[in-house]
Amino acid sequence: MSPLYAMYNLSNLKIEKEPIILGVESSCDETACAIIKGRKLLANQIISSASEQAKYGGVVPEIASRAHTEAVDEVVKRAVKEAGIKLSDINAVAVTYGAGLLGALLVGLSFAKGLAYSLNVPLIAVNHIRGHLAAAYLDQPDLKPPYITLLASGGHTAILHTKSLTEFEVLGGTSDDACGEAFDKCARVLGLPYPGGPNVQRMAEGGNSTISLPQCLVKNLERLQFSYSGLKTAVINYCHNKEQKGEEVNKADLAASFQKAAIDPLVKKTVEYAKKLNVKTVTAGGGVVANDYLRQTLTQACKQNGLTLVLPEKKYCTDNAAMIASEGLNQYLSGNFASLDINARAAIPLK
Repeated sequence: MSPLYAMYNLSNLKIEKEPIILGVESSCDETACAIIKGRKLLANQIISSASEQAKYGGVVPEIASRAHTEAVDEVVKRAVKEAGIKLSDINAVAVTYGAGLLGALLVGLSFAKGLAYSLNVPLIAVNHIRGHLAAAYLDQPDLKPPYITLLASGGHTAILHTKSLTEFEVLGGTSDDACGEAFDKCARVLGLPYPGGPNVQRMAEGGNSTISLPQCLVKNLERLQFSYSGLKTAVINYCHNKEQKGEEVNKADLAASFQKAAIDPLVKKTVEYAKKLNVKTVTAGGGVVANDYLRQTLTQACKQNGLTLVLPEKKYCTDNAAMIASEGLNQYLSGNFASLDINARAAIPLK
């Protein structure tokens, strides 16, 4: 560790019961900052480069990194102003250190390191995916483990059994593509613009799920696994076959059929695990959880099976800093602080 970092001394740190935590998120195309006090959200600010990325049909890492560099100081200033606090009131700085675009992550992480150092408060390194799991606390601050979580995002698809603030078991996951990634690929096949997921949903609203597509469950395995590569290929093949026959593709029906095939098995297995493990509460997190069909289907399934569903607002399902601050609180209360020499990581295990 450099002499500068050696001056960073937390030996006299007092753990607060309701700390003020500032969270920073910069893993993709959203530059975000949020501030919480305990479980109460004081501020949530986002500066997005999504409109710029849409010109290229997806996120361009160099453009994202440049946008974060230009926005990170401003978004933090906005959050501090919204929260009505001073920087000196902050008890810890939480930041996404992985997974994501490496250059983008480095911008947020470097800023957070400097802020934590200047305030001499703990730096908390947050796994972006754990942030999605912690979004449930934004909807239900009094939420207590155990609970079952459906995680569905662009990079991960899993069902988890959360046993404590920082401990969970992965009950099942994807063997290839994630659900959100499959939505984006389906959008490209259908000729829909970026971002793909919301556009597939909008197109599906005008269609019927009458096209036969493979379900995304892998059978005959000891451990539950989902697979989206076959579903993605089936959509491509369906379009190619129609084209070869000179027939028009009903894109709305195909979008609706894809959406149903992608989501129904996730909901079904989530509820099955909750009943099997006798867990009464279900949560969900990740960008795909902003999908209306998933939210409606999961709500109905939990109601039918007597399960309590904790469902974050849509704005807390997509990338945001409120979820990073929320997970930061979990790590703060457990005393899990990071060294200032921690590096960003493009890929990181779920656990």
